Amino acid sequence: MVFVCHALTGDAHVAGIRQGETEPSGWWEGMVGPGKGIDTDRYRVVCANILGGCQGTTGPKSIDPQTGRPYGSRFPKITVSDMVEVHRLLLKQLGIGHLAVLVGGSFGGMQVLDWLIRHPDEADKAMVIASAACLTTQALAFDIVGRNSIVKDPKWNSGDYYGQADQPDAGLSSARKIAHITYLSQELMEDKFGREKRPEWLQKAADAPDFKKKMERNFATFFQIESYLKYQGEKFVQRFDANSYLHISLAMDEFDADEKYGGLKKAFAPLAARVLIVSLSGDWLFNADQAQEIVRALVQDRKRVSYCHLNAPAGHDAFLTHICDLKRIIRAFIEPDDEEGRRPFLDWQLRHYERVVKLVPEGSRVIDLGCGYGTLLNILARKRGCTGFGVEYDVERVIPAIASGCDVIMDDLDGELYTLPKTEEVADVALLSETLQTIRRPRRLMTRILGVAREIVVAFPNFGCWIVPFCLLFKRRMPKGKQLPFEWYDTPNIHLFTLRDFLDLCRDQGLRVLELHAISRGVVERLLRLFGFKTLGSSRIIARLTREACQQEG
Repeated sequence: MVFVCHALTGDAHVAGIRQGETEPSGWWEGMVGPGKGIDTDRYRVVCANILGGCQGTTGPKSIDPQTGRPYGSRFPKITVSDMVEVHRLLLKQLGIGHLAVLVGGSFGGMQVLDWLIRHPDEADKAMVIASAACLTTQALAFDIVGRNSIVKDPKWNSGDYYGQADQPDAGLSSARKIAHITYLSQELMEDKFGREKRPEWLQKAADAPDFKKKMERNFATFFQIESYLKYQGEKFVQRFDANSYLHISLAMDEFDADEKYGGLKKAFAPLAARVLIVSLSGDWLFNADQAQEIVRALVQDRKRVSYCHLNAPAGHDAFLTHICDLKRIIRAFIEPDDEEGRRPFLDWQLRHYERVVKLVPEGSRVIDLGCGYGTLLNILARKRGCTGFGVEYDVERVIPAIASGCDVIMDDLDGELYTLPKTEEVADVALLSETLQTIRRPRRLMTRILGVAREIVVAFPNFGCWIVPFCLLFKRRMPKGKQLPFEWYDTPNIHLFTLRDFLDLCRDQGLRVLELHAISRGVVERLLRLFGFKTLGSSRIIARLTREACQQEG
C-alpha cells in the first residue's frame, strides 16, 4: 500500500477519472497509474483530503453538529500532526496497519516527516519531495502577506461569511497570486512571459478610451504575467475556501520539526524506514540546503537515506509538472530490493573488486565515494555484510544504483559535500575506488572524508606503470588498454600520478598507510616487480589508510 500526502491546496484526487468525468484529471496524473512512477499494477494507492481542507474532510465550511451551521470562526486551530492523525485513523478504519511506501511533496512532505518522526515503524519506505523540516523566513513572509490579504477583505467577516451573497474572493485570489509566484522560478517566468504584453488588451485600449482609463485608474498593466496571475486567482476561488487556506497555511508555517523535537538528529533516532529525499534545482521555496539538512541528520543517525537533487529549472511546481527524472527515481526507489530482485554479479566485477573487498572488515559501515551503479556497495553488502551508502553526482548512475537496493546521496565530490557532517564519524571505512584520479581536488577530499570515516580504502590506476612511459617514448601516444580503456579526449582521469606521488601525498597529509597492494598484469609487470621495480611493475594500486595512528603518535 502506498499512501500519498497531498500538498497545500491539493486534494484526494491524485490520479484517475472522477465520477461524471471522461478524462483523467488528477493532480499527479503523470506519476500515479499503471506502469508509472507509482505503479498501480503493483501497488494500491490511497490519497486522502487533509483535515481543515474543503474537499470532504472536516474543515471550517463543514457543518458543526452542535449549531447546524458551518464552523466558520469557531473552527479550532490545527497542526500538521493533527492532519497525520486523521490519515492514520482513516487507514485504521480501512484495516491497514502498515504501509509499503509513504510519499509527499511540498506540504505533503512535511506530513511525511511528522509521520516518520512520531510513528517511525509504520512504513517500510518514505519519500519527501521538494519539502523541508520548516519554512524559510522568506517563505513565511509570502504566506503572512497572503493571509493578510484574506483577513483584510471586508467580506471575510472574521470567517463567518458562509451563506452570504458575497464571499472574500478578492482576498483569496490575492493570496493565491502571491503563493503562485513562489511556485515558479525566475527562469520559467522569463521564458514563459518575459515582458510580453497582451495584444488583445492593447488593441482594446486603443479602440476604447474608457477601457484604457479604467486600466490606468486601477494601476493595471498590459503584461502577460498580470493576466496569468489574474487567471490563477480566479480559477482558485472556484475550488477553494478562504478559511481552509488560512488554517492550512498557518499549520504549514508553524511546522518546525527541528524545534518541536529538539533537533532533527534526535527526532529521527527511532526511525526504521528507508528514506528518499528529493530537491529541485529551480525551487527557491523549498531549497536544496533545507533538503540537505534533513539528509545530514539522517546520515548522522546512520539511517538508510538516499538523496537526489534534480535539474528542474521550472521551480517548486516542477515536482508536479516536470517529472521525467522524478518518475524514474521514485520507481527505482519503491521497487522491491530483496535478494531475488537483484542482478547477479559478473565474474569480472568480482575479480576487479576482490582486493578492495578483502580490506573492508565484515559488518562495517562504508561510504563509497563515486559509487557509480552501486556494484561495489552491493558486493560488500552480500559478501561482507556491510551497510552504508554511496555518493554519486551523475543521475544516470544514481537511479540504477538506487534500483539495485543501494542508498545513494547525489553530491559533487569536488564540492563541499554539504550532505555529510563536518566532523562527526558516520562510517568505519570510506572507499575511493577508481575515483581519486577523476576529481579536481583529491587532497581536499581525502582530508574532508577522514573527518567522517576512520579509514580510507583507495584504488587507482598507477600511471607510473611501464606501459605509460613506453607508449609516450616509443609510440608518442597516450596508452590505451584494459587498465586505461579511454581515449585521451574522453577520459575521466584528470590527475595522472604514480605510486610514489601517492605515497608523497599521504606523507604530506599525515596519513598512515596500513596496507598497500600493488597489482601487476602480464609477464612484463611481474618481472619488473620481481626485480624490485614496484612502481614500473604495478598497473593498479590498492591502499588502506588512516589518520588515527598519526594523531596518537603526535
